[in-house]
Amino acid sequence: MSDSDKAPSFDRPRLVAKKILAKLQREGDGAVVRRGIGRSELKNLDPFLMLDDFSVTPPAGFPDHPHRGFETVTYMLQGGITHQDFAGHKGTIRTGDVQWMTAGRGIVHSEMPAGEGTSNGLQLWINLSSRDKMIEPSYQELPNHEIARAEEDGVEVQVIAGESMGVQSPVYTRTPTMYLDFTLKPGAEVHQNIPESWNSFVYIIEGEGVFGIPNSSPVAAHHVLVLGPGDGVSVWNRSSSKLRFVLIGGQPLNEPVVQHGPFVMNTQAEINRTIEDYHYAKNGFEMARSWRSQ
Repeated sequence: MSDSDKAPSFDRPRLVAKKILAKLQREGDGAVVRRGIGRSELKNLDPFLMLDDFSVTPPAGFPDHPHRGFETVTYMLQGGITHQDFAGHKGTIRTGDVQWMTAGRGIVHSEMPAGEGTSNGLQLWINLSSRDKMIEPSYQELPNHEIARAEEDGVEVQVIAGESMGVQSPVYTRTPTMYLDFTLKPGAEVHQNIPESWNSFVYIIEGEGVFGIPNSSPVAAHHVLVLGPGDGVSVWNRSSSKLRFVLIGGQPLNEPVVQHGPFVMNTQAEINRTIEDYHYAKNGFEMARSWRSQ
């Protein structure tokens, strides 16, 4: 059966509009990240503000720091990260686990590697709409065994948000989002629907794949591929080793983005107010005055 026979009939297949290599940079306290979104070539991709492929080895990590106005999704690929925040929430996520944190009006937390060796994972920042920026902080935590998964014809998917191959994630996404982790065996292909109005991208974790159209050149690990408009994406693994990538998409907010480090609001005035709130420990940052992580 040829590729053309197997490919589903996307009326408008999404093609790769932009390709960016996530280069290594230092972040936090001695941590190393490959930043794919949130760099000069790709400041953001509404509603996504940042994507880091992070690598931390003790004593490095991400000590106490604040957030306001968005969500962070941490997905562990290897090792573990121990998280503590000023509201008393703490825990460790390990290989395959997900923490979906809604910072809302304010969180101060630390994220430090658990145990010896190097811990590696993906952290995605998802913007919140103006009406949701000042909501109370909350968490959704998914241990790996609770993540919905499916397998068929050499394709395995873990559904962190949204749905794929007939299975659906229990995660509630305030900003409508899909987050799919695909592994394709050699020779396998996958065709995934994406809502037409959404922005979407791929980040390749391991191996190399052909994205968009069958005759395009294969792309290797650590690239972000911004997908153009359309109703779905096709991917082929023509190599002799496995291909692993995440496919992430979301409904654009179409609102102004004013970012000051870990604060993301809609106007400069709101950023100024946030800096003041954090400095004076008020309006959601009350507990920041006395709290320090253990």
